[in-house]
Amino acid sequence: MTTIQTSAASVQTQSSGSSRSTGSDVSSQIARLTSQITKLTEQLKDVANGSGTAEDKKKQQELLQTQIKMLQAQLAQLQRRQAEEAQQKQEQQQGKAEGVNSPSDEHKIDIYV
Repeated sequence: MTTIQTSAASVQTQSSGSSRSTGSDVSSQIARLTSQITKLTEQLKDVANGSGTAEDKKKQQELLQTQIKMLQAQLAQLQRRQAEEAQQKQEQQQGKAEGVNSPSDEHKIDIYV
């Protein structure tokens, strides 16, 4: 009988951290999560084709599916963060491109007619 021993703690990654993380850090976390999801999906296929009782297979499949769902949730969160960072970066670049004439509190001129 083939048993797959994985724990939820070993699969989890650090999804919390500073909000000032770099884009490459988020990208590497996304790549790592994607890789883990792929490995767990392969393990899920192996369980179905492996030996063992139907009950053992079902328990292992449920465990693997739960872990895949957790990783997918973390992946979605990181992708959201990556999109937000890209949007902020784009907004900052647009602000710089507009030049000196952009209004700010320091550069206001009151005109009375």
